[in-house]
Amino acid sequence: MAKALLVIDMLKDFLDEDGALSIGEAKDFIQNVAARVNEWCKSGNPIIYIMDRHLPQDAEFKMFPPHCLVGEKGGEVVDELAPKDGDLKISKRRFSAFFGTDLDLTLRELDVTELELVGVCTQICVLYTAADARMLNYNVTVRRDCVASFDQEAHEFALKEMEKTLGVKVI
Repeated sequence: MAKALLVIDMLKDFLDEDGALSIGEAKDFIQNVAARVNEWCKSGNPIIYIMDRHLPQDAEFKMFPPHCLVGEKGGEVVDELAPKDGDLKISKRRFSAFFGTDLDLTLRELDVTELELVGVCTQICVLYTAADARMLNYNVTVRRDCVASFDQEAHEFALKEMEKTLGVKVI
């Protein structure tokens, strides 16, 4: 029963104060995620960076300002969390890390059955990734201090939804 850590959208457009969709002050949050990634490195289990990547004409920009454009600085992982050799990177264009990607195939090839999710935004990409993971029968854990959002009320709702409706272990 292998485990994997999904580091979701820890990208400059979300975490830099001048990012296109900044969650605001993120220093403590980034440190929490960095500490978790460092712990995970010691376990020998895979770390997979999930990276929002959009084309300029992406339909998502009808709801949100353009962000994480292919080839732009805003789509890069923040320096504090730069992937290491051996870490996997999977790009996505929609909220769920499973939709239109090879994440499920990659996890199954690694015999992963348990996922831990960290990253942003709780009520968007973390929630929808958790929902798809549960629909695919993965066991999922989310650490409260390792997920964040620009909307605190929606963040709290998403944590409850993951726990009560999806059966995610929220710790």
